[in-house]
Amino acid sequence: MYFIKEQYENTLEVKQSKFIAHLIPFSEYETLLLRLKQEHPKARHFVTAYRYLNQYNQIVEHSSDDGEPSGTSAKPSLMVLQGKELINSAVITVRYFGGTKLGTGGLVRAYSDAVNLVIEKADLQKYKKEVTKIITFAYTDVRFIEYECRVNDIIISQKEFNTSVVYTVTASKESMQCFLAAVARVIKK
Repeated sequence: MYFIKEQYENTLEVKQSKFIAHLIPFSEYETLLLRLKQEHPKARHFVTAYRYLNQYNQIVEHSSDDGEPSGTSAKPSLMVLQGKELINSAVITVRYFGGTKLGTGGLVRAYSDAVNLVIEKADLQKYKKEVTKIITFAYTDVRFIEYECRVNDIIISQKEFNTSVVYTVTASKESMQCFLAAVARVIKK
């Protein structure tokens, strides 16, 4: 499975109709959809599809044709996301009608092509399941722990400073194992 870290955009023109596809991290989906509707008041349709992992590690999917004939736009967009194994990602395709009806097959091709083209521009990241740990250590080891976090791609999501230091850290399973092995001598059990 793959995901993206930033937004990508690509425009496809078919028989004077414009299909502007936006590929985004799922966390930005609702904000971008509202912004696009304000930026493109004359656009006919805002076709959406997304896939994300919920807290139970299940893939949740949704798509909306936004007035296009049923099954001609959102479903093909979602199928492209599925085929490329994208998760925690969304695609919003803004369509400006060019005056020529494309027909069912033409719409399916246009939306599929628009999503495929924007995905080709994207820098896809390999998804690795992340784990979160809470570690406790002495103040004197803060620089060492933060160095090992940088070296091992560990994200420090929370820091607490009391009688000792407590960090909540997140990383892929493999990175976490390397990190914990490197800092084993200084973390408190």
